[in-house]
Amino acid sequence: MVGRLSCYRYGAESAKELIHMIARPTEVMVDSAKRNIFVLGLNGFNLEKLKSIRGAENYNYYGMLAPEEILDAGNYPIRDMIGRAEKQLRDFAGSVDAIIGYMDFPVSTMLPVLRRDFGLPGPTLESLLRCEHKYWSRLEQKKAVPEVTPAFAVFDPFDEDSIAGIDLDFPFWIKPVKSAGSWLGFRVGGNDELRRAVTVIRRHIGRFGDPFDYILDQAELPEAIARVRGNWCIAEQIIGGRLCTVEGYVLDGAVRSHGTVDSILYPGTSSFFRYQYPSTLDEDIQHRMLGVIDTLLTAVGYDNAAFNIEFFLDEASGRLWLLEVNTRVAQHHSDLFEKVDGVSNHQVTVDVALGRKPRMPHRRGRFKCAAACWLRRRHDGIVRRVPTEAEIAEIRKRIPGTIIEVEVREGMRLSDAVDQDSYSYVLALIYVGGESEQDLLSKYEQCVQSLFFDIENV
Repeated sequence: MVGRLSCYRYGAESAKELIHMIARPTEVMVDSAKRNIFVLGLNGFNLEKLKSIRGAENYNYYGMLAPEEILDAGNYPIRDMIGRAEKQLRDFAGSVDAIIGYMDFPVSTMLPVLRRDFGLPGPTLESLLRCEHKYWSRLEQKKAVPEVTPAFAVFDPFDEDSIAGIDLDFPFWIKPVKSAGSWLGFRVGGNDELRRAVTVIRRHIGRFGDPFDYILDQAELPEAIARVRGNWCIAEQIIGGRLCTVEGYVLDGAVRSHGTVDSILYPGTSSFFRYQYPSTLDEDIQHRMLGVIDTLLTAVGYDNAAFNIEFFLDEASGRLWLLEVNTRVAQHHSDLFEKVDGVSNHQVTVDVALGRKPRMPHRRGRFKCAAACWLRRRHDGIVRRVPTEAEIAEIRKRIPGTIIEVEVREGMRLSDAVDQDSYSYVLALIYVGGESEQDLLSKYEQCVQSLFFDIENV
């Protein structure tokens, strides 16, 4: 059943409209004059973004796997998911021209398997894993771009000797070798905090770790990586500074960027407050980051796909640190690019999947800048009330261009939500556009003041 929360999330005005939006791309009628593009986990919000890109009138979009199987899912039967996606492709009456996605695990790692089996262009599974397997990626970074690579160590959280063998000084971060966002990421300042974090990781790591093992078994791995299974973790030196993300693509070996997004944390925390575009970083810094990306992605053999890569800049010293490599555009950036440049970053995903240079406009949008802001709560609680459809509609009317995704539902306990960071709970995601950073923050505050949540403390 499509509930009120889903309607908020995908921008539909009603459950009936949402059902129509999701059903549309899976209709069996095929227009042979159009290119057929299959999208893993397609939902209504991203369908609307895909329908607005340049050339969209020439495409048919088809969803593969229901979005609820991927978003907020408790587990991932990955073999079955790949099997059902392959069957849908084999049974399709027309040509399969592209298979795309815009989400992290399991979507990102399923794509090279599906493309390989259907002879479509894209990065090899091995090159993708050199980016997404956090330990393998750090090894490749240490060889190709050591100047931006922090110290790290791999360990088995179920092996006490392995944990004791972590050769980093406290404090450091620990996280699974395959995760999404900041899920199961902990900053540990001593042995007691390390033991507490490992206890939580042991309880939950199999959600991603077990299906990731299946993906690893589909690849040809060097011996040093083959021994590191999906339920292992990586410890990393604490790095920090100004956080930003470079988005771009590789096409036939050429690395290009279509924009840099500033990632701004809540003060004094590791939790995201907002993504803001365009970045206010100096162009020479952005050029340096792209140089690092070019060197790394060429070294690992990643080609014919999009990326978004996160960096820290130590503004005092000018030193760059590479935080994470993601093998896709960021879906939370899609509305930002549309507001500022005139087209969402899905333009890049589709064009590259079809083997052509992306037709991404520049500064043709409605606003000079845009942000995606997370409204968070630091403490656990039971949700007794969420904003109504009428209240959200009134905000959108009063602040044009605003999109509000309510991420909780009445009756739920915040700590039961999946894919949270380890230190806060997301109540809503708010997209705003404006003429300046001050204008963005003013509009965000107006939204927050008008969103009425009632949460009982736990």
